[in-house]
Amino acid sequence: MLDVVVLFFLFGLLAGLVRSELKLPPALYDTLSLFLLLAIGLKGGVGLAQQSLLPLLPQLALVILLGVVQTLLGFAVLRLKMNRVDAAATAAHYGSVSVATFAVGVNWLTERGISFESQLSIFLAVMEIPAILVGIVLARGISRETRWRMLAHETFLGKGVTLLLGGMAIGYLAGPDGIAPLKPLFVDLFKGALALFLLEMGLIVARQCQDLRRHGLFLLGFALLMPLASAGLGLAAGQLMGLSLGGLTLLTTLAASASYIAVPATMRIAVPQANPGLSLSAVLGVTFPFNIMLGIPLYHSWARHFTE
Repeated sequence: MLDVVVLFFLFGLLAGLVRSELKLPPALYDTLSLFLLLAIGLKGGVGLAQQSLLPLLPQLALVILLGVVQTLLGFAVLRLKMNRVDAAATAAHYGSVSVATFAVGVNWLTERGISFESQLSIFLAVMEIPAILVGIVLARGISRETRWRMLAHETFLGKGVTLLLGGMAIGYLAGPDGIAPLKPLFVDLFKGALALFLLEMGLIVARQCQDLRRHGLFLLGFALLMPLASAGLGLAAGQLMGLSLGGLTLLTTLAASASYIAVPATMRIAVPQANPGLSLSAVLGVTFPFNIMLGIPLYHSWARHFTE
């Protein structure tokens, strides 16, 4: 049975496909994004306050490597049909991660009482960055014209990374007792905010589905098969880390997800000649719906197979 938040996504998707006049105010969408990022960051920070940070360094190195390998793999496949710039930009989307998919994964595990390691929130923030840098190098190479200062600012201080790291810092410094008064807002209302966010995502996906038709079967196949390949890589990385069932499921979900916020914003600056319609139609038209409706239960079954 589908989770209620996924039903909100399907409602938005159906409303968009039948060309309903349903729209959420842009300010509400931005507010929900901010809320979800802060809530995830706070929860991760509280968990980190209860453990040592030094053992996490090898794990962080491994997830950085995971993002690089995913981007290179995606680029190699996409170059079979795309020019270098579009292949690099699209591969960067698939080497990075989606906070919305992560939030659905967190909710899916929480509803079933499955715990997971708190450092997964750090992995979410860290895994956005390597794919962006690798994608830029693949598309443009390194030259004197590269505006590294602007790119670094957009990559490391973008809204998503800043909110996640800021929320984790607050949660870490305040600890469980300090965050307790905020529980009614950031914990009890999390699922409701996620439902509204996915309603808007359904409306957005409906628009991208129309663009996907123009890009052919190759892009459709890539958008379905690349998440599965990335999930396999994430599963292997999680096993090397010795993650629990919940942690392994969530890391596999993260690896299978694809960015539609941080990477497009950075690629517009770094590689303006790339066609954003290719990547966004694949990510939002195919990969995101697949992951939240079918992928997360599938990745959990894979993780359970390797942890039992």
